[in-house]
Amino acid sequence: MPDRPGGGLNGAVLVTITSLRQLDPSELVPAAPPAQPAHIARVEEPAPEFARFLYTAVGGDWHWTDRLSWNLATWAERLSRPGSELWVAWHGGAPAGYVELAATAPAKATGTHSEIAYFGLLPRYIGRGLGGQLLTEGVRRAWTLHERWPELAPVSVVWLHTCTLDGPHALRNYTARGFREFRTVTEDEPVAPVPPGPWPGAHEG
Repeated sequence: MPDRPGGGLNGAVLVTITSLRQLDPSELVPAAPPAQPAHIARVEEPAPEFARFLYTAVGGDWHWTDRLSWNLATWAERLSRPGSELWVAWHGGAPAGYVELAATAPAKATGTHSEIAYFGLLPRYIGRGLGGQLLTEGVRRAWTLHERWPELAPVSVVWLHTCTLDGPHALRNYTARGFREFRTVTEDEPVAPVPPGPWPGAHEG
């Protein structure tokens, strides 16, 4: 669920970007627990190497490209920002997906804006009900971000955005959890003919 595709890609497609938000914690609609739920835990010391693995493993099939050129220092700086958190869903001892949270304080805003910056599952875990569980927990944690970061004002809004390059069930999952659309734009975006995959050459041969 990146801001938008980009980063040295060829060609262009028409992409619809939808922004959604919740204005109160009571708007969260929890998902039904999956038959085999994941264990969801915060990464207390997020290493850039692990964060990049999650980014490529989850987003490789959905044209997540805006961070592929980041070096170690850029990853480390982003992960060290106040309000930056990684919450990982563990299933059978392996990472099944993650939520990345971020915090902003717009100039005229009252309170912290908590963003679900990235969210998704590794391909093999899609269709098991884990996405609803992970998003539910991610939203709960987004609303309480200021409780873990004393320098932040109380959260006044949780927002995210998705686009038509994301998974086919992404928008449905967000609205099912109580998010409401507040802005939709359609733009020509540079997009490669095929998504990059979790690593170069992963889908070849």
